[in-house]
Amino acid sequence: MVELKLKKCLICGRVVEVTNDEPVMCCGQEMVDVIPNSTDAAVEKHVPNYEKVEDEIFVTVNHVMEKDHYIEWLELVTDTEKIKVELYPEQEASARFPYVQGSKIYAYCNKHGLWVKEVE
Repeated sequence: MVELKLKKCLICGRVVEVTNDEPVMCCGQEMVDVIPNSTDAAVEKHVPNYEKVEDEIFVTVNHVMEKDHYIEWLELVTDTEKIKVELYPEQEASARFPYVQGSKIYAYCNKHGLWVKEVE
């Protein structure tokens, strides 16, 4: 399974996707790995949920979508492809993706980072 690898700058907050484990620099320092969470212990909900509808999944995140706190994007990662949907404040945190058993759905919150759920 292809994994989503992200690095984040602790100074400016920039997040980039990487394809290897080599160091990436930003703002004069090495960016840190972003490790996905899968257990939602926060009052806000972050773990993506999905409903299978024929050959697709309808993904939702029960999360506020305010200008200063929102889900920035949802992404489906399979063995062969990555499909990303950008989201914006005041829109619903949802997207449709093809159903691929064993794939992973990622959600990125601008305040609480990366969250993941495996598609069964």
